[in-house]
Amino acid sequence: MLAPVQLMSAARQNLWRLTIIRTLVLAAQAGSVGIAYLFDWLPLPWFQLCITLGCSMLLCAFTAIRLRTTWPVTELEYALQLTCDLFIHSALLYFSGGSTNPFVSYYLVPLTIAAVTLPWRFSVALSGIALALYTLLLVQSYPLDTGTFFREKLQIYGMWLSFALSAAVITFFAARMAEELRRQEELRALRREEGLRDKQLLAVATQAAGAAHELGTPLSTMSVLLKEMRREHPDPELQDDLSVLQDQVKLCKETLQQLVRAAEANRRLAVEVQDVTQWLDEALNRWHLMRPEATYRFKCLGHAPVPRLAPPPDLTQALLNLLNNAADACPEGLEVTVDWDAVDLTISIRDHGAGVPLAIAEQIGKPFFTTKGKGFGLGLFLSKASVTRAGGSVKLYSHEDGGTLTELRLPRVARGNENE
Repeated sequence: MLAPVQLMSAARQNLWRLTIIRTLVLAAQAGSVGIAYLFDWLPLPWFQLCITLGCSMLLCAFTAIRLRTTWPVTELEYALQLTCDLFIHSALLYFSGGSTNPFVSYYLVPLTIAAVTLPWRFSVALSGIALALYTLLLVQSYPLDTGTFFREKLQIYGMWLSFALSAAVITFFAARMAEELRRQEELRALRREEGLRDKQLLAVATQAAGAAHELGTPLSTMSVLLKEMRREHPDPELQDDLSVLQDQVKLCKETLQQLVRAAEANRRLAVEVQDVTQWLDEALNRWHLMRPEATYRFKCLGHAPVPRLAPPPDLTQALLNLLNNAADACPEGLEVTVDWDAVDLTISIRDHGAGVPLAIAEQIGKPFFTTKGKGFGLGLFLSKASVTRAGGSVKLYSHEDGGTLTELRLPRVARGNENE
């Protein structure tokens, strides 16, 4: 299962970005006013400008504190925040030349942000407010007493700086919006894939539950008949064969019973914590009873301390399915290794079969696809689904020396894993 992701609403994310932009612009505005005051470039009303910049600073602080609360951010609140930016910008323009100030084009920045992030009615309203404020600046503003030459130079360099600032702000906001949209699309794709996999698993689980119910009675009948045959036929060779059959029937009955217990354990999340090596030993012993013709070597490559694991029942079944796949390819000389580091736990299974054909490598692991000529093609699919729910992954590689290398990787800190 995918790890839960803490998502903020779109309005809250946009307000965070607006606050960052507002803080950067405030720093640039305060720096410009400070430099102009120190070098006495312009006869400006410094006190009124400082009051306006102080209001902008208070708005930034209030918004940052407000965003740390759990109150939802609405589109109306976001639009009001942009409206405040328009009024603060208009006040700064009023005290620094009005409509003749080259930074008047900065009006387009909040309007562009509104057009990208808000419904059209808010964008229209903000455009009307900006147009009204700009119109007022045309008829009323604080006059600047500067020479014609200086005013022309100020207009040229101011327009360049205004363009650079507006372009940087719009690019930053648009880039972050595009990145967020890509992330949301990737997340939706993962959720769709998980939903499809869950539907397929539900269909398979329904069939498995029906099969388990239907197989219970025939297996009980076979067990009774085998006991009677062992009493009636004392032939030693036949007794050995009947004993093997009886063990296999018993194993099938235990497997069906374990399916029921596994479902109940998953429902209650009642899993037993144990060393990973102990879990592997038990799983390998159980698998070898199912596949007595197979031979294998088990190696532990990790160093102490041994990780602790709380494997859900379906994860154990996934490991058994992977071992069966390897034994189907070549039952002799399987190599099973386990290794770990600070982050991951890796179980590798290598067989000496024909390997994974490149032409069908992408199809392996899909439901009802098999290369064996028998079975339903569900073993690897179910294994991958179980491992994915535990936060891990299953990959198959063609080994350079022949055969197939199956790699089961689990995170040590995921659900079902604990470190001591």
